[in-house]
Amino acid sequence: MAQQTDIRAGGASLRPPAHDTSVLDNAVWAALDGPHAHLAERVGRAARYPADVYAFAALADPRDPAAWADLLTLVGPGTTVRIKPVETVPEDWEVIGGGVGVQLVDTALHAEPAPEAVRLGPDDVPEILDLVARTRPGPFLKRTIELGTYLGIREEGRLIALAGERLRPPGWTEISAVCTDPAHRGRGLATRLVRAVAAGIRERGDIPFLHAAADNANAIRLYESIGFTLRRRSPILLVRSPGTSRAAGAL
Repeated sequence: MAQQTDIRAGGASLRPPAHDTSVLDNAVWAALDGPHAHLAERVGRAARYPADVYAFAALADPRDPAAWADLLTLVGPGTTVRIKPVETVPEDWEVIGGGVGVQLVDTALHAEPAPEAVRLGPDDVPEILDLVARTRPGPFLKRTIELGTYLGIREEGRLIALAGERLRPPGWTEISAVCTDPAHRGRGLATRLVRAVAAGIRERGDIPFLHAAADNANAIRLYESIGFTLRRRSPILLVRSPGTSRAAGAL
């Protein structure tokens, strides 16, 4: 079972979230079944984002065999799927990779607009993809920008830092794709963008949260230092559906 961490730091209670945190236990499903339903490819109790938006699928209840059957119907046989948080899979599904992620929630973040930040749109995607390829903050695909607001900082016309919104479970919005060009690190650009994205999230009544790889100690340390608190650790699995695919395919 995924480890839960009380929302505390240094033994002192921090400001608790105003919304139910339980939806964050299965955040991808909660988003696809809620605010991102218009993007969902869904069969019964299984859903996924389009392959060029976000490379994850989700189950209403990972312990439910019927949900896995729905996922097989959705993706087809012999298909590779990324899914979280899932710890065990049915015997006929093959685990071919995975890792561990952490989830952090806003408990004391100072959110404020960044006057130098600009909103990014579809025309900026090639430049975003270039920055993401060089900094590797996590998945960003051709249509990921449709998931929410993305802000960037430019210098001499060149995009040098980025942050935006990804998952939207009810009452919450994930901050994602936080990255800075290596030549411009150490200036607090990522922190300013996180605060600015968070300000927009809070303005519409949601609470910011985010994910990071469990072994990314530097990122976790940064997020905790600006007001996020570690909530849970959970597995991320890359699995292959049973059967033989007629054509190779992957999410």
